[in-house]
Amino acid sequence: MITYEGLQLCGVGEAGKFIDAGDNTYGGQVVVNPSGGLIAKGHPLGATGLAQCAELVWQLRGEAGTRQVPRARIALQHNLGVGGAVVVTMYKKGFQNITSNNVAATENIKENVPSKL
Repeated sequence: MITYEGLQLCGVGEAGKFIDAGDNTYGGQVVVNPSGGLIAKGHPLGATGLAQCAELVWQLRGEAGTRQVPRARIALQHNLGVGGAVVVTMYKKGFQNITSNNVAATENIKENVPSKL
């Protein structure tokens, strides 16, 4: 809740109202953690930032499958590290004339992998 306020997604003291109104999920003002966040990934130390980056890139490319945020145009990554290190990164899709190849959203990915490597 402090992070919502710190990132100015809502006013100071308004995070509870922001959450209760559903403004932090699909259909709200912003979608936070469409993949379930780091807790859903088991919080793999050292890989958390990369996991966030991959999810945001998939969202902007339209490759996030059932987690896809409609009309995703910009993305924000916020990560707290050991010792109080903080990283905030903004993403915006470039090369707007390129169409998505939907690699990450492939449901039957086993069909695309050779049986013998």
